[in-house]
Amino acid sequence: MNPFFNAGDWIVILLYLGGVVALGLWFGRDQHNTRDYFLGSRNIPWWGIGMSIVAAETSALTIIGVPAIAFGGNLMFIQMIVGYVIARVILAAVMVPHYLSGEIYSPYQLLEQRLGVAPRRVAGGLFLFLETLAAGVRVYVACIPIRLLLGETVCSFGGLVDPILGAIVLFVALSLLYTYVGGVKAVIWTDAVQFGLFLAGGLFALFYVPTLMGGWDAAFEVARAGGKLVWFNGTFSFGAPFNIWMGVLGGTLIVLSSHGAEQLIVQRVLACRTVADGRKALALSAVVIFPLFLIFLLVGALLWAFYQSHPMQIPLPESRPGIKANDFIFPVFMLTEVPHVLKGFLIVAILSAAMSSISSAMTALASVSTMDFVKPLAPRLSEAALLAWSKRSTVFWAAVLVGVAWLTREVQFVLNAAFSLRGLTSGALLGGLLLALFARGVGARAVVVGMLTSVAVMNVLYWPPNIPAVRGWWLATFGGEIFWPWFTLIGTLVTLGVAGAMRRFAPEK
Repeated sequence: MNPFFNAGDWIVILLYLGGVVALGLWFGRDQHNTRDYFLGSRNIPWWGIGMSIVAAETSALTIIGVPAIAFGGNLMFIQMIVGYVIARVILAAVMVPHYLSGEIYSPYQLLEQRLGVAPRRVAGGLFLFLETLAAGVRVYVACIPIRLLLGETVCSFGGLVDPILGAIVLFVALSLLYTYVGGVKAVIWTDAVQFGLFLAGGLFALFYVPTLMGGWDAAFEVARAGGKLVWFNGTFSFGAPFNIWMGVLGGTLIVLSSHGAEQLIVQRVLACRTVADGRKALALSAVVIFPLFLIFLLVGALLWAFYQSHPMQIPLPESRPGIKANDFIFPVFMLTEVPHVLKGFLIVAILSAAMSSISSAMTALASVSTMDFVKPLAPRLSEAALLAWSKRSTVFWAAVLVGVAWLTREVQFVLNAAFSLRGLTSGALLGGLLLALFARGVGARAVVVGMLTSVAVMNVLYWPPNIPAVRGWWLATFGGEIFWPWFTLIGTLVTLGVAGAMRRFAPEK
């Protein structure tokens, strides 16, 4: 058992785990068809969907990684959130009417409506492949600090399995329980509760840390003197650190893709009752996302200030593929400096973010595989049979996530890409959708070639500097690497450029 816990902490954690599963099962009852299972019967209030959107994009890696960014640097990541907000405004104005004008189950159906079946299947296939890899990596990396928080005895089931594998199986299985029964409705409502939990956890940490340092003024003065409160960088650069151009351009394109062309978030918008509700849900997420990230960045800056005058009671675990030593700073603070019971609530914040991202991935993968592939290929399936297939698909993807999470543990260059894997396909998906909706005269072949070329280009740009065997050659030859916030912008431009060139020089008959 974890020596830093007492019975009160375990009671809080067990109440959370049992409560969130029970809540998901309750809200997810009465599933009769795929409309209920994947669209929540389109009867969910916009404010619940808005909170679910934020929860889905806030993984356990975010909860521990964002404070680590400020702890090791400063607040300049907040410039990215400017673009995140701008993108939501654009999506609410431009994309939501396309999603809710009829009844669709994924954004890739729009490609078939405008261009035919090939672009839909290519887009759906790209999403399934990269989301499986990215979600599996996120699950594995998130379980590293979870093992630290819960202890090896609990995560290994008393020594029966590797503790990381035990943590992976435990949290995927718990998320599967309510996702299997309740589909997207259960996921959205548990997301809403989990959003409240990790927001409350962040606020508690923000107000609690200064009390250990003599108050707000003293704490923020130490952080300011250490350069931790710097938030603006006006210098344009394709590499690190974060800058305002990266935020406005790169951040906007990232969220245009993640919230506009990737099923993980779009499935929530598709569950809205009306266009107005879809816009309200995105607006709510826009209002919330900036203060949420600011809270966790400030927590990281304050933790740096705190540890300038307080020795760590336990050393930070060593860096390993996918997670740096600084990423453990918030979990270590929780374990060693927070009173019992309150410690349990803070740890629940991380667990809730982990379960939210797992359940979101399962529903997104199940809906795309079922509605974009199985249903078109087997149109005679009854609704009852399709619903049964949907639930089996959810179980299948849960098992795949466990397998991918465990198998990638030894692949260092993949684990190091935990935050940026989606950038390999996000530009292709966004570019393909933009071409389908707004580019008249561009045919299916041009869109497919543009999307596949984009993926190829992004792989060439991304992997060489991240594979140890060729990193030295790449840096010596090209002088540096492109920072991940630019990936979606570059990928989108490649998709649009190649498709436009084919329309001009190789038009389809």
